Parts: sequence; C-alpha cells; structure tokens
Amino acid sequence: MFEVTKLSDIVENGIRKASFKTSEAVCSLRIDIDLEGDTVRRVQYTGGCHGNTQGLSALCAGMKKDELIARLDGIDCHGRGTSCPDQLSRALKQL
Repeated sequence: MFEVTKLSDIVENGIRKASFKTSEAVCSLRIDIDLEGDTVRRVQYTGGCHGNTQGLSALCAGMKKDELIARLDGIDCHGRGTSCPDQLSRALKQL
C-alpha cells in the first residue's frame, strides 16, 4: 500500500544510482539515491517539504544503508501510515 516503485537502478563508476516513485500518501514525488557499497553518498527528493527533505538528505550523506533503514523505518507523518523518511527506508530496503 505504501511501497515505493523503483524507476531506475544503474551503476556508473562504482556508484549505484537508483530512483524511486514515492507513495501518493506523502508530499514528495520521487527519491534519487546514490550508493557506494553500503554507504549512502547522496539522497535527493523531488517535491515534499523543501527544508525537511533537504535536511534529511544532508543527514543521510555518509551513513550506512542499514543504519538509515533502522532509524527511518516506520516514521509516520500525521497518521498517513508513512512519511518521506519512511519512504526512503523502503527504497533502501530494495537496494
């Protein structure tokens, strides 16, 4: 119900670049993720609360994928059953 949909997943110069369409339950429309091994190098949201998604993206850079999943999984936004951080954890689980 709140799953993300993988749009693309490629490797360029050792960096895995993946894009996901988010659930309609959240304000953001898309999440782009760059991974180097199991380390998140970049997260970029399209849409959503600009300050919040920018802040979340900055905090994620350099963190391990599994640590982010553990921290963000299940965060709820106003009783929607998911959130932009939860959507990121769902996307990372697919990588």
